[in-house]
Amino acid sequence: MMNAPILRTKNELLAFINKLDSRQDLGLVPTMGALHNGHKSLIQASIQDNPHTIVSIFVNPTQFAPNEDLSTYPRSLEQDYALCDELGVSAVFAPSVEEMYPSAQGAGALCDSALDEVRLLPPKSMGYVLEGFARPTHFAGVLQVVLKLFMLTRANNAYFGQKDAQQLLLIKRMVRDLCLPICIHGCPIVRDEFGLALSSRNAYLSDEERVQALRLHQALESIKQAYNQGITAAKELQNIGIKVLNNMDIEYLEIIDENLALIEDLRQGGGACIVVLVVRVGRVRLLDNLWLEPN
Repeated sequence: MMNAPILRTKNELLAFINKLDSRQDLGLVPTMGALHNGHKSLIQASIQDNPHTIVSIFVNPTQFAPNEDLSTYPRSLEQDYALCDELGVSAVFAPSVEEMYPSAQGAGALCDSALDEVRLLPPKSMGYVLEGFARPTHFAGVLQVVLKLFMLTRANNAYFGQKDAQQLLLIKRMVRDLCLPICIHGCPIVRDEFGLALSSRNAYLSDEERVQALRLHQALESIKQAYNQGITAAKELQNIGIKVLNNMDIEYLEIIDENLALIEDLRQGGGACIVVLVVRVGRVRLLDNLWLEPN
């Protein structure tokens, strides 16, 4: 029997939050479920930082295009609840689509971002490049649901993985531009023992495809080694990674700054540079990245 309550409705969530001591910080870990050790690290970070932690589990339809895997996205609610309770979260928020999107009552296309008439669009310079170019409605749906979760929970801190680098940067921009009273924490990528970045979609990989997928991390490690040896030209670093990924279906390999602008030389600017990479392995789009601090 779980000690942490499972909250199914907005009213249950608000009633729970109203019972908490408002002088104590509340951490939020938004997830789509199918929890793995990457999610576990986010939950542990929140629990370490905050007296109270809420984990949301919601497969958000508005961030899926009609041809994507909304219907088959991995779902393991019982195991997810058990992990959250084992880690000691304060509550799990697991609403239905209709609870989060009241306009979806009886709607046919649940992946239509028009489920809410009032919507939030990502900035053109950040939301429609890289992942946003491949999935042009994706980040509008992400920001839509994340803003709802922020407003509902009134959390002081929220935790996201650095693996979804563009998502993390867009959420930080939303918080900045809308003056939201919440601190966003980007947490390091968690990998398996062979270096594969953990993802719920890894469940789609066959054994052979999983071996192929290890080359993403190998490519990034080659770029990191070259950078540490003094190579800063983006094109040269990209070519080093592409060589490791020889004959793989590379969708993109780019080096960007925290505004998602492409970088020609990593000596430019003073902030972090991010190598972002997407490769298709079988039917799976695998994301990975490398955050490089200035030398």
